Amino acid sequence: MTKLKAKGLSFSYGKHKVLSDVGFAPIAPGTLTALIGPNAAGKSTLFRLIAGLLRSETGAVHLGETDLASLPTRERLKRVCFMPQFFTANAALTVFDVVMMAHKQLRGWRVSEADMRAVGQALDLAGIGHLAEAYVSELSGGQSQMVSVAQALIRKSDVYLFDEPTSALDLRHQLQVLSQIKSAMAARGAIGMVALHDLNLAARFADHLVLIGQGRVLAQGSPDEVLRSAAISETYGVDIEISTGPREDLLVHAYAS
Repeated sequence: MTKLKAKGLSFSYGKHKVLSDVGFAPIAPGTLTALIGPNAAGKSTLFRLIAGLLRSETGAVHLGETDLASLPTRERLKRVCFMPQFFTANAALTVFDVVMMAHKQLRGWRVSEADMRAVGQALDLAGIGHLAEAYVSELSGGQSQMVSVAQALIRKSDVYLFDEPTSALDLRHQLQVLSQIKSAMAARGAIGMVALHDLNLAARFADHLVLIGQGRVLAQGSPDEVLRSAAISETYGVDIEISTGPREDLLVHAYAS
């Protein structure tokens, strides 16, 4: 079983240390891990290190026995799919176009009927099939975010990194997107990591949590273990209580301390 693991990662922007000796336990295929922590904790930076968009000063990221830093750029892009927090695209393109571009980026540009079907399926999976012919300049922030999700899900990768995929979405679409992401990881046997601010969404959809604060991993494990740890309240600077909902899911209640 090919697992994703990181050890000893560090990164600085100039003199500002963002991550220091960060690592996480091996993450198994078919699971979804939520990366949680306050603003500026280093979640996006960690994703960029895993994706190879930034180079770690120390440590390494391994997929199975392979050090990802040893792979050619094109091969790493195939194996690790990164969905950034903010969607950008040429305003002259339709939603269908930009998802097709994500699909064909590493496959060559000849478009087949199978490619057309794949794009349609990805749009439906993200719940935006009705926006296929809309221009990206016409989209709301939430719709743009759904396009990013479709761009990621159409890729066939070993690792998927979703940086705050629900931040601009209403409640119904938050649940839809995370449900689709979780199902896709299980169906494909892929490794999913998602950065989230909403601890209730993390508790509901993630198999594991990794808590980052002050540039370090402060806790990791099952949602029950991490959310009940003292590190949660200390990291967020609030009092947190955990209860069990009517569907046996964990509910997080936060209070100003």
